[in-house]
Amino acid sequence: MTGHLEPRTASEVVAEASETALQGLQTFEDLVLGIIAESGLPTDGILVELGERHVLMKSTAFALAKLPFEKRGQANYISKMIIAGSVGLFDAALNYLWDETVLELRKRVVNFDLQYFYEVAEKSDNKRKELKDEDDLPKLDDQKLLSGCREIGLISDIGFQELDLIRYMRNWASAAHPNQVQLDGLQLAHWLGACIKHAITLPYDQITAQVKKLLVKVKEKRLDDGAIKEISSFFVNLPPVQADPLASGFFGRYTDLTTGPETLDNIRRLWPELWNQVSDEARYNFGFRLGRFRANGDQEQADLARQLIDLVNGATYLPSEERAWEIDAALDELIDAHNNWNNFYNEPSIARRLQELVGQHGDVPEGLSRKYVLGIVEVFLTNGNGVAVNADPVYRDLITRFDPQQASLALRAFADPVIASKLQWPLPQEKWTELLGLIGSKLTGRTDRELFEAVQGFPGQPHLLAKDSGIKAQLKRFED
Repeated sequence: MTGHLEPRTASEVVAEASETALQGLQTFEDLVLGIIAESGLPTDGILVELGERHVLMKSTAFALAKLPFEKRGQANYISKMIIAGSVGLFDAALNYLWDETVLELRKRVVNFDLQYFYEVAEKSDNKRKELKDEDDLPKLDDQKLLSGCREIGLISDIGFQELDLIRYMRNWASAAHPNQVQLDGLQLAHWLGACIKHAITLPYDQITAQVKKLLVKVKEKRLDDGAIKEISSFFVNLPPVQADPLASGFFGRYTDLTTGPETLDNIRRLWPELWNQVSDEARYNFGFRLGRFRANGDQEQADLARQLIDLVNGATYLPSEERAWEIDAALDELIDAHNNWNNFYNEPSIARRLQELVGQHGDVPEGLSRKYVLGIVEVFLTNGNGVAVNADPVYRDLITRFDPQQASLALRAFADPVIASKLQWPLPQEKWTELLGLIGSKLTGRTDRELFEAVQGFPGQPHLLAKDSGIKAQLKRFED
């Protein structure tokens, strides 16, 4: 029986080949450069000297030892790299190495989840519309390919740095562009090793592997309660660096008009749990994307985006223009409800929506500050007939979110005719005293503090405050 011969290692193959090849390289080089010289073309500095080529060939053997045997038959560009390097064209060798790196990264993307990758890697909504299938991968520049792979976990942070260096050197020290940069054999061999380690053979980490399974489940069929619970528990310990791209992928898939109803249902059920792990930066980005949908006239996509934002009470993260319009509309709606029948029933839901829009820091666009503060003071003071029990805690909360400037406006609200009219009645007078207690500690300016003391010490009824000559004089100081 004939024994089975084990395949030789990459080190043995390349080492033997390099020794054989180098013996004839000098002769080959002299011949080729002689022909070039006879043609009147330059020969100095065209080829890397023989010693560096020898270093490359020997070092390449160690790098290739880490490339599994079954993958070598597909590595066409590595073959071209070695050939280019052996004849002294290191710049061309580097170009081939980068071609192999890009090819392998694209394979990893396709084998993972192409749509998810596009949603994370391409930040422009308009450009993302052009990315549909594998044939569109070349439309992404190399930087976006690298960054997208890093964001979704297909390469590590260290791998990103290593491969990004190869990308940089390929751009400025390879045959891709005219250059005079000198490359050496050890550098090329090291970069080959980095490509093999970080682009060809790097396994998925545990979280990335789970994300891949999750993405398949979400778009495969409608998830039952058990699956939703299992996936939600996976989100609990997910750091923002991994939660943000996953949320971006969900957001992009949800706002894609071709997404099926089962997938939409799955994302809606998972979104609130994932949102808890997402960074503020990513949350604001979803608000910006909604704004861009509106600006581009993509109303259907804007409506879908708003569904996800509303699902998690995320109106705080809307862009200022969008929030300004909605805060203004909510204030009008609140005042209208306050001044009509059934206000005790209608006010609370509108008040809570306004509370969501301004956020925990009471962030209100500057042009709306006065309208906002006077509106909150008006509804807090009641209509004189009774307190809207379910809305009153919201109003107190909004007042506690006032910043010093807003508190100053609230202090001077007695000068507004609508507020002054309310202050004629006993219940609004009680609420006015409560308001002063809520804003007193927020008044930091000397002028505000002096006015506050004068208002508290005023002996008459509060609706007469603006008629007092001394207080009039103090109000005048705010106009100067």
